[in-house]
Amino acid sequence: MVARRFLVIGQVQEVGYRFFVLRAAARHQVLGTVTNLPDGSVEVIAEGDRQAMADFKNDLATGPMMAEVTDIVETDIPVTGLFRDFRIDH
Repeated sequence: MVARRFLVIGQVQEVGYRFFVLRAAARHQVLGTVTNLPDGSVEVIAEGDRQAMADFKNDLATGPMMAEVTDIVETDIPVTGLFRDFRIDH
């Protein structure tokens, strides 16, 4: 099990990006949260197995059709085991 914080930069708000991430997390069995940040980026906190996390990150880089991801800043964080699902935080 690994945990990551992804800061997704680009045109990722008002394009359905958080709902895309929610579906991708379910597909890859990743737990955590996704949140719009005031600066226009999106923060994703995720826990899952190593391969699932790599596949999930690939989806984050693609995004939905109207999104344009220009960068993803990835940070390793401690695994908490506190997440029971994946949710959108507002």
